[in-house]
Amino acid sequence: MKKNNLKKIAKNVIDLEIQALKNLKNSINNSFNKAVNLISNCQSKVIFCGVGKSFIIASKISSTLSSVGSPSFAISASQCTHGDLGSITKKDLLILISNSGETEELKPVIQYAKRNKIILVGIVSKKNSVLYKSSDVKLYIPESKESGHGIVPTSSTTSQLALGDALAIASMNYKNFGKLDFKKFHPSGNLATKLKTVEDLMISGNKVPFVAENSSMKNALKILSKKNLGVLIVRNKVKKTIGIITDGDLKRAIEKNSNLHNLKLNKIMTKNPISIDQNELAAKALSLMTSKKKITSLCVFKNNKKDRTIGLIHIHNILNANIN
Repeated sequence: MKKNNLKKIAKNVIDLEIQALKNLKNSINNSFNKAVNLISNCQSKVIFCGVGKSFIIASKISSTLSSVGSPSFAISASQCTHGDLGSITKKDLLILISNSGETEELKPVIQYAKRNKIILVGIVSKKNSVLYKSSDVKLYIPESKESGHGIVPTSSTTSQLALGDALAIASMNYKNFGKLDFKKFHPSGNLATKLKTVEDLMISGNKVPFVAENSSMKNALKILSKKNLGVLIVRNKVKKTIGIITDGDLKRAIEKNSNLHNLKLNKIMTKNPISIDQNELAAKALSLMTSKKKITSLCVFKNNKKDRTIGLIHIHNILNANIN
């Protein structure tokens, strides 16, 4: 077969799947809202079930849903009649996926759900099927032309996956599930790194280089040397942050003054230092630093109290965490 023919086949497969997704998009109705409501308010587990390719899709959707705050798992309908039905309880939400809706292995699962009054959501493409008729909420996927002589599940499984993703993201928004929530379920890997907050990386407690505004220059230099961060945070009598002094500020002061020890801290400090909330992403802190010339540290605050520094984040803290 010529290479050009292979490219043509690839483009045809993609065209068929694009058309299937367009049809799916146009079919979304109030049943989708009902399904999202059920998923978001489920007090137990959201259980997906399917056979063959549909089970693989069910596993992926289930995994996505769990990662955005809705506990979920997938079971194969083939295993349900061998004991796995026992994992489905009345408090669970059951979502069955089937293109035809007539798969033999699904029928005992449907009967079990009805007998035990378990809410059933059906993702199906045949309106005259057992699954469609038995479902409490019917998520209809328009029939679409499959690739590979029309017999290989391609367009149908793409549509199932897309609908599952739509359910997960809609549920995520329904529950106001944000980046910090997402981070809790992804403590490792590149994604977790991107979601690290300022609080995760900041210097806090006794390590923060605080200095009182009425301190002597000798004491300030002692703290600068001890903390070894190249910066001092100047606070007034009531411990409000009023300025910041960098080692660069000190070098310039030395060049201009022969008697450095007689200098007052408030004469060489930078007033109103740039600060950031502890809940902001570390990537934002890095962006703030790099957008400003020669800034390598930010004061950290919480609860909108910008003059109450609780920590310091240095550019090295961020870069060492592989955030760039």
